[in-house]
Formats: sequence, C-alpha cells, structure tokens
Amino acid sequence: MDIGIDKIGFYTPHIHVDMKKLAEARKIDPAKYTIGIGQDKMAIAPLTQDAVTMAANAALKILDEEDRNAVDMVLLGTESGVDHSKSGAVWVHHLTDIQSQARAFELKQACYGATAGIQMAMGHITMNPDRKVLVVGSDIAKYGLNTGGEPTQGAGAVALLISANPRILAIDPTSAMYTSDIMDFWRPLYSDKAKVDGKFSNQAYIEFFLRVWKDYQEKTNRSLDDFEALCFHLPYTKMGRKALGAVLESATAENKERLERHYEESIVYNRIVGNVYTGALYLNLLSLLEQGEELPAGSRIGLFSYGSGAVGEFFSGTLQPNYKKQLLTTEHGKMLNDRRELSIEEYEASFEDALPIDGSTRELDGQTDPGPVYLAGIADDIRQYMKK
Repeated sequence: MDIGIDKIGFYTPHIHVDMKKLAEARKIDPAKYTIGIGQDKMAIAPLTQDAVTMAANAALKILDEEDRNAVDMVLLGTESGVDHSKSGAVWVHHLTDIQSQARAFELKQACYGATAGIQMAMGHITMNPDRKVLVVGSDIAKYGLNTGGEPTQGAGAVALLISANPRILAIDPTSAMYTSDIMDFWRPLYSDKAKVDGKFSNQAYIEFFLRVWKDYQEKTNRSLDDFEALCFHLPYTKMGRKALGAVLESATAENKERLERHYEESIVYNRIVGNVYTGALYLNLLSLLEQGEELPAGSRIGLFSYGSGAVGEFFSGTLQPNYKKQLLTTEHGKMLNDRRELSIEEYEASFEDALPIDGSTRELDGQTDPGPVYLAGIADDIRQYMKK
C-alpha cells in the first residue's frame, strides 16, 4: 500500500519586503542578499497572522468535505507556538471544521517538526488505511532588526494531506536520520527572537546532510542516478545549493545537469518568501512541482529535512501519474503576485509592533488582512481567532 502526499497547499501573508531595498537600508551590497544568500523578497507577518492562522489558511486551500470527515489526526509542526500548553493544532482543527473524533497536537524540533509529523502520519495510515492525516508546517522566522539573521526571516505555512493511495507523492518507507545535541540555533522561552551561531549552523547542516545521505545510500543501494531531483530544508536558498554541491563534486555530467536544473526550479518560491522554518522543505518541494516541468510518473524525489539542535533526516518519494492536476499553481501564483511591498519604514514599524504580554486587551483590524482566518486580538489572555 502506498502512503504519502495526496494534497498540498501553501499560505504566506499579504505583505513583503524587497531584499535589495533592505540591503541598501542596512548599507550592504544588495548582491550579498540576492546572490550571497539567494533571496529576493521576504514575507512579513502582520499581527493578524501567526502560526495558527497561517496553518489554517494553508489547510483551507486543500480540504474538502470528504477530507474533513476522513481526517482523524491534525499535526502542527512549528517553533512559533502561541501557547506553552494548548496546541496550535487544536485551533487549526476547529478553524478548518474537521470532524471531532480526531487527535490534534503540536510537534517541536526546530525546522524538523513537519517531517516528524509526516513520519507519524505514515504509521497512522498504515494501521488505518481509510483515514487521513493533516500535517502542517507553520512558522514566523524572526531574528531582529539590523542583525546577521535579519535577511533570512520569513513567514508562511505548508499544509499536507497524508493518505493511502496518494495522488502527488508516494513516500518510500526507508529513511535515514541522525540526532546530535548541539547549539547552532535556538530560541529561549523569554525571547521572541531566535539566536543563531551562523557559521556553526551552516557546518552542521552540511555535516548532517552528508551523514544521512550516506546512511540512506547504504540502506537502499540507491545513488544519484536514481533521483530526478533533490529537495532541501532552506533557511535561505544558497544553503541548499551548498549541500547539493557537496554531493555533486564526483557526479556524472548528466546527474549534475539534471539535479542543478531542478534545483533552480525548486527555489522559486523560497526566494520570494524567505525562511518558513518547518515548512521550508515542503515549500521547496512545492516549487519544484509547480514551477518545474511535469516529471514522469515514478520519478524519485529526495528530501533532506534539518532541524537545528539538531535532527536531520533524508527520505524519498515517487511522483504519481498526473500529479500536476492536484496542484494549486494558479491560486498560489495569484497569492504571491497580489502581495503588497512594504517600505523599510513600514517593515520596521510592523516588526516592533507586538501583542500585549501583561494581560491587557488589544483588538486588531482583520479587514485589512485578506487571509480567510485571522487573529482579531487578545482579551483575558485568550487569542481571538476569526474566520471570514
């Protein structure tokens, strides 16, 4: 029985910053952003969008009534949680009108959370082949103004419907994983901004990728010859390019040309959205599927997931016949094209704006936000989510 991705949807907020203008404002050569890290635009989350609302908005794109009745597990991978106790998945379950006889919980391991959700979903569907699982990776990457990590911020969510007999990607059962206790990136409970040792994190990312790639090859006897494309977790698009380059050093000309060509197709969305943490790998996959040529059924796609702290995993899947028919290419393109560019002054003001943390009440104007689900404010220490 094949199990994997049956549907995939993506949501990002309606405002963004141009990276060239941000570089100029920071008195930095724009090429360091557009070429050095490979980013053109950076999505900005207004106060009306958080990990819950973005997850719900992404999920609403793909769920129909049949799905709502068949889903009995909702898994939210995020490192931008809004409550230390209540799972964001419970809110997502409610906001998407999924039937009540379901499990809902949140998963956290930096950017690995959504991949952990997929692996849990695979096991659940194996035992319950007539059911479906909603997995969402939703995050706001936030480092601070005028910091080294500022150009690698972003916001968005990718929703994946996992089922038997998937119509997009059947996930192979064998994967390779590696865990090591390191401090390359973290966010203390008292801070809303992440901490990162950039150089160390880059080194760890490559090291983890090479370890799990080697382990995967030994487990499966597969090589680059067996892959149509490789997808990566992308804190910024140059990072995946470095990882890909590490395995292409001794590759044949044919493998190098094919994998590099598909890599360019896979980073179209990440370049104009920025880092979405748990959803970044799946935004990379979505870009490959929607922005690239239609690949033959049975083409194998490799996926490298990395969550700082750190956990890495390499797994793979095969594309299903007519997978393009299941995609929302036009809708996603319109959402991205309709975004409004913020001036640097507007961006900085938005960045500093925050919800109260002293128990006071604040109302937000959701009418300025085109998202179907938005945060209307906070009252009595409770977030007020609304659905248009």
